[in-house]
Order: sequence, then structure tokens, then C-alpha cells
Amino acid sequence: MKRVRFAVRAVSLAAVVLVGVGACARDPQGDGSGAAAPAPVGVTEEASGASAPPTPEQPAASPSATPSRTATPKPSRSTTPKPATPKPSKSAGCPQGEHQKAVETYLTRLGGFGTLTVDGKQSAADCAAIKKFQIRYGISPAAGRAGATTYDVAKRLADTDTSRCRAGSGLTFCVDLTRQTVFAMRGGKVVMGPTVTRTGMAGYATPTGTYTVGGKNMREWSNPYKVWLPYWQRFNGGIGFHETTTYLHNPWIGSHGCVNLLHRDAVRLWELGSVGTRVVVFGHRAGT
Repeated sequence: MKRVRFAVRAVSLAAVVLVGVGACARDPQGDGSGAAAPAPVGVTEEASGASAPPTPEQPAASPSATPSRTATPKPSRSTTPKPATPKPSKSAGCPQGEHQKAVETYLTRLGGFGTLTVDGKQSAADCAAIKKFQIRYGISPAAGRAGATTYDVAKRLADTDTSRCRAGSGLTFCVDLTRQTVFAMRGGKVVMGPTVTRTGMAGYATPTGTYTVGGKNMREWSNPYKVWLPYWQRFNGGIGFHETTTYLHNPWIGSHGCVNLLHRDAVRLWELGSVGTRVVVFGHRAGT
């Protein structure tokens, strides 16, 4: 009878211990943080397939099994992998545009952007020169690709004929509406080379003629259009030179008559000019 009671107590105690470990006790292999303990190495390997148990197709050998002859494995032919053929890379990281040769030609004529080879093929030197040109004239993205905008700007600058401006002996600001460029002359010499501009759109065409700068303000407020006009130089009523407030190379956008300039060009013109500076506007912007 005593033996039976002792056995019952032993079984009950074992059940309490097992329930306690599963429900409340801290995992002895844990770090006390509540995180799960690391799995035993064998479990991890089995889960990853590194040490899988034998399958029915490959029964485990028993100690009593008669050893069988094992065939000597024959070396199998291993195919040597062929080296991958490298793909041709884009020259200097610059894609080639549809106007490559024309842009090379215009940039060579303009000078100052590096040595280009006029062959219609992108090279590292061509890439660097085109990027430099794009950065200078605010063309985005400046990725070295000879696309439509780069072609248009380069052509307009290269085709600008400074002799067409009827400049006086003193300082003269010249606006070529046809090519949408601006430059400055003094005594018959160019003191600020042609740069890009954007003049009045249809219905707001910038008028041709000879004028003088009548007022300057580093930051002028436009009452009609509620916008600041940096580096403002007025030359005809409410029309004047100023830094552009939008991307200059959107062809479908025009000003309300003013002569829009990139920041560095607006600053340079501001530094050159003064009240009384002569302004000559000539040519005709297409579509106005």
C-alpha cells in the first residue's frame, strides 16, 4: 500500500514540474530578456537541410546488416564554365543622344568646354564637355546626353551674330529675339558673351527698339503677377531684365514681356549695368 502511495506522489510531482517549466518558469537557456533561447545545433541543421534524417529511399544502416561491396565512384566529367561575355558599357557613363555630331560641332565652335571629336560618337572627352555645357546653361538633367534641348541651346548660341546689334560706343545690352540670346558690348567688343534667355510669349511679345535702363532693384516685386523678380533692371515701362523664376528651357512657357535670365547671367548683367545703360532689342521670337 505504501509503495502505491509513493508511486502516485512521484507521478504527481513529475506532472507539476513539467507544467511549471512550460507555463511559468524562465527558460534556463534564455538570457532573461524574454527572447526565445537559441535552438540546439542539431535542430538548426535539420531545419536548414544540412543534416536531414534518412529517407525511405535511403534507409539507415543497422549494426547487424551485412556490409555490401561499395562501388568505387568513377570521376565524372565536369564542364568548365565559360567566362561571361562582358556587356559593352556606355562610354564614360554618358548615353549618346540623337544630336551627338551636331552638338559636338556647335560646342567646338563655341569653345571653352573642352576638346571634342566631331565624329558623332560619344567619348569620355565628349561626355565631360557636354556635361559642362549643360551645367553652364541650366539644362536638366546634366547627364552628358546630346538631346533636343542641348542641341537647341548650342545652336542658338553658336548662331548668334553679335554684329547685328547696333551697339553704341558705350556699354550696350543686346537682346536677340530670334535666337533668344542676350549679350553685352562696349566699344564694339563683346564684354559678356551670348547666353540664353526667354522673352515674351504670344500676346506679350517683347517689343523691339532702342531703350535705356531706367531703374534697378536687386529684388523687385511684381504687382500683377505676385512674384519677386531678382536682379531687376527696367528698360521699357514694366519690362526689364531679371532672373527667371521657372525652368528657363520650357519651350511652351514665355514671359509677360520681360527678358528672363539664368541666375549667373542676371547677376553679371546687374554688375555691368547702371541707370542709363543702352538696351537694343532686335529680331523676332517665333510664335509671337
